[in-house]
Amino acid sequence: MNDTALSDAQRIAQTAIDNERYFCDLDAVVGDGDFGYSLARGFEKLVEDWDKLEYDDVAGLLKKTAVVLTSRIGGTSGPIWGTAFLRAGSALNDKPSPSGDDVVAALRASIEGIKQRGNSDVGDKTLLDSLVPAVDTLERELQAGRPAAEALAAATATAQEAAEATKGMLAQRGRASYSGERSRDSVDAGAVGIAVMFDAVTRAWSPTSV
Repeated sequence: MNDTALSDAQRIAQTAIDNERYFCDLDAVVGDGDFGYSLARGFEKLVEDWDKLEYDDVAGLLKKTAVVLTSRIGGTSGPIWGTAFLRAGSALNDKPSPSGDDVVAALRASIEGIKQRGNSDVGDKTLLDSLVPAVDTLERELQAGRPAAEALAAATATAQEAAEATKGMLAQRGRASYSGERSRDSVDAGAVGIAVMFDAVTRAWSPTSV
């Protein structure tokens, strides 16, 4: 099992838990206000069951994560996040030590899964609006030969800018879409969530981190 991948998965889980209130506050502007709560409950269960999960590699861990999140996260978020992790896991079958290209391919698979499950795309004011441009940047930086930490930092900056840019967009999916023009007044909670998770992983990869 790749220790780096394991640490990153744990870090993402803890980030979702730690930011429960923040994500709820963002979602409450035009949505149900339960995004942070739902996400935290799913990842709390994952952390709780961590030592009991049975997997042999990164693909197995991601697939187990998908099962837990789908069963514990309420509303539409459960199937979407579950699908994202499941597709990523399937993309990494037989790749116990994924390369940068493998990680990008797994993220692309997640994106396609989210699009299909949520019937959404970039521009609909969802988490895709930060995830897709972030992955585009990550791929571009890795192909240019940048070290992983630098590529992640660039991807995080893109995710943060893209998440902020969802303010002014008209929500096309979820409860926020019911608020019509009022949905333009705030950022999308899911897009911000992606940016925050990218940032958490990037900080861990930073040469100055301890």
